Amino acid sequence: MASVRAVLFDFDGTISTLRAGWEEIMRPFMKESIAGGKGLTEAQEKELEREIDDYIDQSTGIQTIYQMQWLADQVKEKGWNERVLDPWAYKAIYNERLLARVNERVKQLGEGNLQTEDYLIKGAAAFIRELHGRGIEMYVASGTDHPDVVREAEVLGIASYLTGIAGAPVGKAECSKEKVLQDLIRDKGFSGPELAVIGDGKVEIRLGKEAGGIALGLASDEERREGLNPVKQRRLEAAGADWIAGDFSRPEDWLSRLGL
Repeated sequence: MASVRAVLFDFDGTISTLRAGWEEIMRPFMKESIAGGKGLTEAQEKELEREIDDYIDQSTGIQTIYQMQWLADQVKEKGWNERVLDPWAYKAIYNERLLARVNERVKQLGEGNLQTEDYLIKGAAAFIRELHGRGIEMYVASGTDHPDVVREAEVLGIASYLTGIAGAPVGKAECSKEKVLQDLIRDKGFSGPELAVIGDGKVEIRLGKEAGGIALGLASDEERREGLNPVKQRRLEAAGADWIAGDFSRPEDWLSRLGL
């Protein structure tokens, strides 16, 4: 098999766990925005929670603005909350809540109370250094806003190993992952098995398959930072991942899959 020349990584949940638990912030935010303080029946509340959980599960990996577009549509459709905000306004509120948690974690790292390993998937940094040493070009693409991805990659000490970082463009609804892949194929001339995509969401796996590349799933347990997460594993299998692992603790397995 041909050797890989470029690897595109998803960031959150694949390399970094600085944003682990984002669902715990998005879920109640969506619920309060849709319900609008209206007293729902128990049945209505359970159904709403199920719809939100289902949507969060199937939308993992897409740009936050698209998730907020869904939220705005739901607020409008349900009609429980008379105050319907613009998707960008919902995103601003959600980001503010999420960044309060992320900034606290970054602060703990800066003060030396925690180490970068505490917010990296097991073996990720060593695997990235190994690929860098072999001359493999590495890119990160994320649905998180671009300045935040750059900052978090720098905080975790991996930015210097990456050829490029692409987060969601601020104020624009564009898929950074799709654009990076298109650029690699069109401008760099990578094709087929020369190009690999590694991620924990179905978006990047699907894009990798569509590009004819190798699509490797990382079914990470973001709390433990190692081992297989069965929920993610099922999601990645459904997306058509060529192979799935829970972390990077066995780099030889990953290198083999990359033809290295």
